Amino acid sequence: MVKIGNLELGEFPLLLAPMEDISDPPFRAVCKENGVDMMYTEFISSEALIRNADKSIQKLDIYAQERPIGIQIFGDKPDVMREAAKIADAANPEIVDINYGCPVKKVACKGAGAGLLQDLPKMQKITEEIVKACTRPVTVKTRLGWDESTKNILEAAKRLQDVGISALTIHGRTRAQMYKGEADWSLIAAVKNMQDIHIPIFGNGDIDSPEKALEYRNRYGVDGIMIGRAAIGYPWIFNEVKHFFKTGEILPKPTIEQRIDVVKRHLEFAVKWKGEKTGVFEMRSHYTNYFRGIDGIKPFRQKLVEAGSYLETVEVLGEIAGAELMV
Repeated sequence: MVKIGNLELGEFPLLLAPMEDISDPPFRAVCKENGVDMMYTEFISSEALIRNADKSIQKLDIYAQERPIGIQIFGDKPDVMREAAKIADAANPEIVDINYGCPVKKVACKGAGAGLLQDLPKMQKITEEIVKACTRPVTVKTRLGWDESTKNILEAAKRLQDVGISALTIHGRTRAQMYKGEADWSLIAAVKNMQDIHIPIFGNGDIDSPEKALEYRNRYGVDGIMIGRAAIGYPWIFNEVKHFFKTGEILPKPTIEQRIDVVKRHLEFAVKWKGEKTGVFEMRSHYTNYFRGIDGIKPFRQKLVEAGSYLETVEVLGEIAGAELMV
């Protein structure tokens, strides 16, 4: 049984990665319905959180059906991160997670996210402050290092555990790699196999099929897997992985009807959470992924993007259902 603090997550949990502009409550809802064991909010700026910025405060929204869930924060100032962690803690998630992995320039090059891999003492100090400030378990998501010549994840993991984190997720790339090239899970395994490491270690990077999930579970010995990009427009991956682990069988790909049903669910949650206008607008970015690889979908996808209301969108989805398209 994998545990984060007193939180039990099963024998081999599947986690949904925190993804900016993706991992909002509507997306999390459909992933939860399709087998994910634990999820995270989009990452939240500590500076914006303590300034009470509306967009950041809204990211704290958690619904009962999403649990267990972690709120993820990022920043580079120990005092600001500590205060932001208190706000996140008070929002009553199961865990508070710290982002030391975001590679984008506006975050990492300002010393936050993966930027802190260049200053492990500061990373350790921030983490220690947050662990002391929170009433619930604190976890971390990070990368192998800043670049090929500074893969310092072994030292980082030990430092982070020493100040009290309850679990560590490692993306198998450096900051310099961004999302390019192949993720190197051998270093993730090296952390898991360190004699002094006793917290759960989760692996992240390149898991896009049940077969690869099983291969990496067996080869690298991690405690669980975090899936990110492969779940965008395809929340079914979590149940597919679990079914393959249990039976060795690959589930059939979702039918057009199943895809439409999940899109409707996603849309309903989006409209409920942000109102009709914003909910319908923000759904537009998801349609390409939900209907990827379907012959003849292009004109319908264009209609979905142009739809201005909930009812218009549902009408187009009805047209897709009646068009007898092939997956």
